[in-house]
Amino acid sequence: MIKSSHLEVLSNELEGEVQFDPLTKSLYATDASVYRRLPLAVAFPKNEEDIKKIINFATSNQCGLIPRTAGTSLAGQCVGDGIVVDVSKHFTEICSLDESTKTVTVQPGVIRDDLNRFLAPFGLFFGPNTSTSNRCMIGGMVGNNSSGTTSIQYGVTRDKVVAMKTILSDGSEVAFEEISTKDFHEKRKHATLEGSIYEMLYQEFSSEGVQHQILTNFPKPEIHRRNTGYAIDELIKTTIFADGNNGFNMCKLLAGSEGTLAFTTKITLQLDTLPPAESIMIAAHFHSIADCMKAVEPVMKHSLFTCEMMDKTILDCTKNNIEQLKNRFFIVDDPEAILMLELRADTIENLNKQQKELLDELNSLGLSYANPMLSGTEIAQALELRKAGLGLLGNIVGDKKAVACIEDTAVALSDLSPYIEEFSELMTKYGQNAVYYAHAGAGEIHLRPILDLKKKEDVVLFKQITDDVAVLVKKYQGSMSGEHGDGIVRAGYIPFMIGDKNYQLLQRIKDVFDPQHIFNPGKIVDAYPMDEQLRYKIDRKEPEIQTILDFSDSLGILRAAEKCNGSGDCRKSVEAGGTMCPSYRVTKNEKDTTRGRANALREVLTNSDKKNKFAQEELKEVFDLCLSCKGCASECPSNVDVAALKAEFTYQYQKQHGTSIRTKLFAYNNQLNRLGSIIPGMTNFIFNNSFTSKVLKSSLGIAKQRTLPLLAKQSLKSWCKKYLKGKQPKNPIKTVYFFIDEFTNHLDATIGIDAIELLTRLNYGIKVIDNKESGRSFISKGLLEKAKRLANENILLYKSIISETTPLIGLEPSAILTFRDEYLRLANDRKSAKAIAQHTYIIDEFLKSEIDLGNITTDQFTTENKIIKLHMHCHQKALSNMEATFAYLNLPEKFKVTIIPSGCCGMAGSFGYEKEHYDISMRVGEQTLFPAIRKSNSNTVISAVGTSCRHQIKDGTGRQAVHPVTILRNALTRIV
Repeated sequence: MIKSSHLEVLSNELEGEVQFDPLTKSLYATDASVYRRLPLAVAFPKNEEDIKKIINFATSNQCGLIPRTAGTSLAGQCVGDGIVVDVSKHFTEICSLDESTKTVTVQPGVIRDDLNRFLAPFGLFFGPNTSTSNRCMIGGMVGNNSSGTTSIQYGVTRDKVVAMKTILSDGSEVAFEEISTKDFHEKRKHATLEGSIYEMLYQEFSSEGVQHQILTNFPKPEIHRRNTGYAIDELIKTTIFADGNNGFNMCKLLAGSEGTLAFTTKITLQLDTLPPAESIMIAAHFHSIADCMKAVEPVMKHSLFTCEMMDKTILDCTKNNIEQLKNRFFIVDDPEAILMLELRADTIENLNKQQKELLDELNSLGLSYANPMLSGTEIAQALELRKAGLGLLGNIVGDKKAVACIEDTAVALSDLSPYIEEFSELMTKYGQNAVYYAHAGAGEIHLRPILDLKKKEDVVLFKQITDDVAVLVKKYQGSMSGEHGDGIVRAGYIPFMIGDKNYQLLQRIKDVFDPQHIFNPGKIVDAYPMDEQLRYKIDRKEPEIQTILDFSDSLGILRAAEKCNGSGDCRKSVEAGGTMCPSYRVTKNEKDTTRGRANALREVLTNSDKKNKFAQEELKEVFDLCLSCKGCASECPSNVDVAALKAEFTYQYQKQHGTSIRTKLFAYNNQLNRLGSIIPGMTNFIFNNSFTSKVLKSSLGIAKQRTLPLLAKQSLKSWCKKYLKGKQPKNPIKTVYFFIDEFTNHLDATIGIDAIELLTRLNYGIKVIDNKESGRSFISKGLLEKAKRLANENILLYKSIISETTPLIGLEPSAILTFRDEYLRLANDRKSAKAIAQHTYIIDEFLKSEIDLGNITTDQFTTENKIIKLHMHCHQKALSNMEATFAYLNLPEKFKVTIIPSGCCGMAGSFGYEKEHYDISMRVGEQTLFPAIRKSNSNTVISAVGTSCRHQIKDGTGRQAVHPVTILRNALTRIV
């Protein structure tokens, strides 16, 4: 038994750290697989010396080491009972690039897409491209021998590994690369662990009988996606054991070994030149899976760069995902399957020729019913739709999920159609409507049964189906694991797939590399049982959890958290774009991801025996740095809405622990602003004066560096009472209800005035009623009972007057979008709430729709030149779109508008004001937003939609950001 004191000693010896608190261990108990194994501890080494010390500790204490990068593994490679060694925080350096040899050396924590962004200016890229490429790391790709969509042209990761710097189980540093026959035999003589490894391999594989045994039982060599056990079938192709020109390189064996043989610290990769620039995609639509499979082999005779499949189950999931809806533009009718066929060429002429030949092929086959062609950015959209498939499977409501167990089988292309036909018959036997998607051109369709692994009978099916599929794969001499690795789920099938004698060879390889089996035990050899230690307790009694927010769309808050399948989209880098998890982008801590927060909530709600399960300090810790940006609501393929989870947690936590004075002051800021507006000059003096503001901030726990927002001289509501009496157009194009939110009313009244003047001068009728505040501050601070009352009052106020012809529009995204988001979870009258939500818009959306109808035109605006840089509000990006704002700012013909590719600004309402969050808030702003603004010259107009965003920009850069509506109002020259 390893004591905490021993782990503390280890942590003190490292430059990095070791964490073994319950929260950290629970966060690392799962990956993207169905398994859960609570680790002993989690280590975050900073350098190679740290790794040696961890290895020495594991050897001395007989515990396992589980190497981990992004933790996106589907087969359970990253879970275990020992010490998880996370290299994703510190081993992230791109060490060197050699343009002459087209090679790059990286540490294992480098993200695949980040590497390719670095390589692009040199005309190079790393070919293997997984669906997780914006967060998966090179170390994990090597461990799994990953492939992805590009393997039909560029091969798999094993093909690209030139050299690896490793630390062996005895702590010795060894570099593996291609060596000559002479050097191989020289290494055999060394009285070292490395020497023992070379000697063992020579003695074992020199026999022709052993070589024959391998070739006879391993997957067919034409299947380039094959990861069944260790790649000894690759080793025997080298000059050491066979005639030919293949030099010996131990990296062939280490690639795909899942960290069970050595700990890798550096990897040298062979690169390719960037693909041909010209491209086109044909999306062949089929009425059946069978027809789709029959088409694969014929179309693969063409020089395809992509041959990917999506089935109806995947396509149906995209209908409910905000982010993916816009990528469905090319779908014709309701196909059972689509093949995405991409062609590339250096010239348009060559591309057109290839396109014609491929279309002729499809037409002659007569299997597809539609063949739409995509080009330019449309191709990226279609590929994004396909890539999102893995995570989207988590959107299936309820406990039945598309389970990863047989999803990685690969067969020879000539066997694909009959194999899938037999597979479908097998699924029919089990009453399964399985999921089919992914790499058709490589002979690998990701196949998933739909199972409820909370039920014993489905866990039995889980194994039975895998057993039967293993027999079917063996019949076609295929690979049980094509690219996702053996892990826990498939390692137990290796003896059956390759034969006992070959499996014993693998065991001896493990023994010589790792005599004490410290490296990732339970994977590849001596496997953990595939149907034990699952993420969910079997036949558990579902906890009854009462919430004030309505999570019925997920069958409760627990299942809302369980929608997270661990795919880790929330770990993508800043450079990958998007908004999701701004605090993680700063800290790089797993607890600050959507996945971490969902996992922590799931663990607590499932296992806590407290009456108030939410009253846990661990949950407070994981939700503390959530900025409620809503990025996860759209960018997470499973739509895990952590902002909603945080609001509910905060409410429940405060029920037991109470609510601080600062929290109440922030929540009730509208009431305080109303009081302050009685004498706005005096209030602003107190806020603005250095002495009084310092006292105020110090007493309330507000960061001293912050400027406090100043009150408007006149509230928007009082201004409207006078203005709208005489300024309404006589024959308006349309009449809209204008929602006066609490931020615009007291703080940004001039922007509200600009909006109303803009609309009336464009001939739109405006109606303003005495609406209640949106409740945004109460929601963000967890005062949900108050937020619920406001939601009910506003729904009652608007239910009989908001319609398609009289929509509700508002300025501040975080306020007006409560009608489309939180009100649907808060309101008692859900039917009316949904009806209002359908006709509620940010003013940007309304203006864009009127432009599209021709009701607002360019000739109504100035011809003045203006350069504008635009930052978009997180809630607008998540729940609406950026295109609307971009469109109306571009209406004046000489306006040049650029959207800053920023995520969250970092302010997030009160978050950035709180002194303990100030540093994180500013570091979020420094990632993209602040540098982009600083690079702008003084003539460039900085524009931001959100009130918090404008305050953050001012505090972070000293620049005054202008609301887009104000810019358009000032550009108006012709009044209707």
